[in-house]
Amino acid sequence: MASGKIDASDLSGEWEAFRQIVVDRPFVGVSQALIIVGADRRGAVFGTYDLSERMGVSPWHWFADVPVAQRRTVLIPAGSRRDQPKVRYRGFFINDEDPNFSGWAVKKFGGINAAMYAHVFELLLRMKGNYLWPAMWSPKAFAADDPDNMILADAMGVVMGSSHHEVMMRAQDEWHRNTEKGVTGGAWNYADNAQNLRTFWRGGIERMVSKGRGQSYESVVTIGMRGDGDEAMAEGTATGLLERIVTDQRAIIAQVTGKPAQETPQVWALYKEVQDYYDHGMKVPDDVTLLFADDNWGQIRRLPALGSPQRSGGAGVYYHFDYVGVPRNYKWLNTNQIEKIWQQMNLAYERGARAMWIANVGDIKPMEYPLGFFLAMAWNPDAMTPAMLAAYPAHWAAATFGDDHASAIGGLVTRYSQYAARRKPELIDQDSFSIGAILPEGLDGGEFGAMVAEWDALESQMLDARGKLPPNQYDAYYQLVEFPISAVANLYRLYYGTAWNRKLASRNDARANIFADQVEAAFARDAALTRQYHAINGCKWDGMMTQVHMSYVIWNDPTQQTMPSITRVAGDTPTDKRGSGVHFIKRAAGPKGVIAIEAPAFARSYDRKGLGWATIPHLGRTDGAVLALPQGRPATAANDGVRLEYDVQVTEAGPASLTLILAPTLDTSGSGGVRIGVSLDDGPVQTLVAALEATGGAQDTPGKQRWAKAVCDNEVRLSADMGQLAPGKHVIKVWRLDDNAVLQKLILATVAVPDSYLGPVPV
Repeated sequence: MASGKIDASDLSGEWEAFRQIVVDRPFVGVSQALIIVGADRRGAVFGTYDLSERMGVSPWHWFADVPVAQRRTVLIPAGSRRDQPKVRYRGFFINDEDPNFSGWAVKKFGGINAAMYAHVFELLLRMKGNYLWPAMWSPKAFAADDPDNMILADAMGVVMGSSHHEVMMRAQDEWHRNTEKGVTGGAWNYADNAQNLRTFWRGGIERMVSKGRGQSYESVVTIGMRGDGDEAMAEGTATGLLERIVTDQRAIIAQVTGKPAQETPQVWALYKEVQDYYDHGMKVPDDVTLLFADDNWGQIRRLPALGSPQRSGGAGVYYHFDYVGVPRNYKWLNTNQIEKIWQQMNLAYERGARAMWIANVGDIKPMEYPLGFFLAMAWNPDAMTPAMLAAYPAHWAAATFGDDHASAIGGLVTRYSQYAARRKPELIDQDSFSIGAILPEGLDGGEFGAMVAEWDALESQMLDARGKLPPNQYDAYYQLVEFPISAVANLYRLYYGTAWNRKLASRNDARANIFADQVEAAFARDAALTRQYHAINGCKWDGMMTQVHMSYVIWNDPTQQTMPSITRVAGDTPTDKRGSGVHFIKRAAGPKGVIAIEAPAFARSYDRKGLGWATIPHLGRTDGAVLALPQGRPATAANDGVRLEYDVQVTEAGPASLTLILAPTLDTSGSGGVRIGVSLDDGPVQTLVAALEATGGAQDTPGKQRWAKAVCDNEVRLSADMGQLAPGKHVIKVWRLDDNAVLQKLILATVAVPDSYLGPVPV
């Protein structure tokens, strides 16, 4: 730099920026060199790992056994390339980690310790993340369990934090261990035990600044207070008490660090009931990052108000890929669509949440695919356009398995994510979807049968793609593609067989025994698939797939895998002949008078007020979804004319109803719900409102009950009476009123619509 051969002046004072520069004759005897310059230490790390990834080293080379691509030569374009992140803190939270992650770590490393975290930190940095909330389910405490954890994180450049309810750099379990006699172990109640809590919190900040030479381990301090064990602190919103707690915590931070409190990064997590404090007007100092949260099911609850002044601490989002809580735990496999992640996080970014993005990833595995997307988007949300979103699956597959198989494997993970997200596996049972009638000519598989057929086809295509891969990619393929597809396909077959077994057995039909065999085989295969996962690569991942995922009866995990009960009917059909006794017929068509339309199949779209309609393929449960972009814009009125039009041909006269199927998004402004307008022909515009009330507790209001059903079904349905309808051509109009309305399907009916999970099939 001193010689003038490179210019990196634009990096000065920047956060994590880097420049990769090809320099001619940098030194005597060297004709050409690549120089990576970082604005800071992580900038240099990211510049190096960026090059490594483009050379063929996947961030998942250790955590998913992705082999390093072999190349004879590596060509780097001449000139200079600069990059830096758009979101300041980008990371993930290892949570709900028992039994999988914890059990695996004990077998592999003797515990969740620095030897294990070395791989986590490398993974995070290779994905250009910088921030971690460590595993914390009792009895874990990151800094206390292994002092090398904190030292290693800082040495590698990882910014440490603590979860939404673990404040002041303390693990909650440290309070219960009561190693600080007379201070810890008492009431977790600031009104009654403030002095001891302040002493406890002071210890966390003292440990943070114990690096030596007046330096601190790089951290973001969570402030505030929740109840003990991820519970509410008190009934109602004790705003005055929580404001006093924050004031006292900041005083401790200032006293221990010897600097004004605003010079230590802090975050206030508006998670679950804590959002109520924010909604009721509680204020925290401007330098504190406001971390908004989703509803634990992928719908962001609240975001900065439109037009609100920017805070120096900014805002962020805490987002879930995994959850333990009502209405049902979901931990087993990835059920997160990147299309949905994109829609919600793009909304957050447009509304100003740019200081921190952190995802709850459970055990890390099997959330490899959505986590990689989340952090790629966090690096540069502006670059993740709808076109880039559509290209991402093939790009990911090319980077993981090579260009030759990118399109096929990208399509597999896309359809897997969509099918699995329709209803999380933990919520599925024999009654989740309908089977058809028992007819003389055979059995009508119904909607359940159609879904099983989709999974069968997907698994067949997955096996075909596997056969084209080299053997050194089999382990990665099994973890990232094969196991999730086969495991969920098998679960569908298990419950489909259970449904038919019970229906046929209730009629004393001996064909019930065929399905009893199918259920038993599927139950055995579930265990075999898990054993195979645990055996790959020398049992490297032994214990990582032990999560119980069948036969839930309440929100929490069952204690063990249990096969659904089946019934056998007396009959004389030999076991080896039973397969010939079942014949499925084509699924019965729906009634005349019902018209179903996938949202992307609009005839015309009208863009106004700087807004335009965009189709996001695969978003949602069927074909795709339509929404207005850019997101994060104010409400519009019907007379603004932002609308979609659908042409329909009605054959049956009668009183008509129009039903919209939408994603179960939430009102992020707190104004009463997400509104969308509908009209027919030149009729008046009717306003429909999705008023869902997210909760982490009892569903004791209509809004909470609607929310619980919506997140389980991964949809919300809104209906309007359209009056008497004559046969002939008509035009359905859908009007953009509020932001964050994501349309998936329309159903116009002049007769009763049969119940179905996905809605009628368009014809």
